[in-house]
Amino acid sequence: MPHAALMPDALVLGAGIMGLSAAWGLTRAGFSVSVVEQDDVPNPRGSSVDEHRLIRHAYGAAAGYMHMVEEAFAAWNLLWDELGEVPYARTGVLALGDGGAGWLADSRATLRQAGHAVQDLDAGGVTARFPMINPAGLGDAFHMAEGGVLMAGRIVGLLAAHLRRQGVRFIRGRATDVDPARASLTLEDGATLQAGRLVLAAGPWAPRLVPGLAARVTPSRQIVVYLEPPAQHRAAWQQAPMLLDLSAAGGFYAVPPVPGTRLKIGDHRFSCLGDADDPREASKAEADAILELARPRLRDAGQYRVLGARTCYYDVEPEERFLLEPLGERCVVMSGFSGHGFKFGALLGLAVGAWNLAALPGWAAGRGGAAPTASRA
Repeated sequence: MPHAALMPDALVLGAGIMGLSAAWGLTRAGFSVSVVEQDDVPNPRGSSVDEHRLIRHAYGAAAGYMHMVEEAFAAWNLLWDELGEVPYARTGVLALGDGGAGWLADSRATLRQAGHAVQDLDAGGVTARFPMINPAGLGDAFHMAEGGVLMAGRIVGLLAAHLRRQGVRFIRGRATDVDPARASLTLEDGATLQAGRLVLAAGPWAPRLVPGLAARVTPSRQIVVYLEPPAQHRAAWQQAPMLLDLSAAGGFYAVPPVPGTRLKIGDHRFSCLGDADDPREASKAEADAILELARPRLRDAGQYRVLGARTCYYDVEPEERFLLEPLGERCVVMSGFSGHGFKFGALLGLAVGAWNLAALPGWAAGRGGAAPTASRA
């Protein structure tokens, strides 16, 4: 027979950046927290556990998320103080596009309206400053000094260790059912865990657990490729900004090799295919498809050496708006981060700790307003 184990105060499902950040926010708000994770912590299958993630203000016309980035930096600084380390490197942003209307033009206008410094570049300016970039076909570009790289895997490892020192309990188990009204989880072994509050932060596994979520959030298999630049471009890449190429022909993003990491490229687009429990080995065909996106923009592209490829799964919401929503008075779901939630992890965790259920959904969906981070414990 299943046995009941009354958990003190708060229970979090998932130990990626969202679950760990929620545990951090709840702990700071005075809760005794337990985290349930189906794999090791850090979980090598989690999209959070990679060498790096980006934090940037450029968000197209989505002014709500642009404004949230400043709050996110403040939340990260609070966490860095607790961790005693700053796993972040400022790189700036280089955005490239075909010209005309679209994400790049919308970003420029929204950023400038908010007072951010944005420098427009033509093809010659891009070549002069970033010689590893091939400007052929480039119609528009801008650079901004703000923004950079969060050392994702390092952050997750440090945060998990910090939470353990704070008394957070980690439980190895796979959830098979949730009861939001009772704030309880049923595990694969039949155990039932219950708490005063429950946070569901199960990433691409959440849609199979949370009622109604599968109609709103889709797991998406994503591939990233790690490269070694040729000798003549290594110095340029080591000093490079993050690269956002918005070409209509495909486009890609590149994360520069800040200390301790490798140059990484990936696809902006979502596959919206696959199952989170599928094998995680990236095939040669999958890696080659990412390389084909980047080759037209990389000078001497044939001289780059592939160091490896990795598969992860995003939880994609069609409009890329975060779901931070109450399921009754005792349960909150964190989902739909669409590959760009990591930058807000610490901030979202503080908001969960405050447990302002009325304010969470609209704010997390990027609809504006100050972060609801004042504790209501």
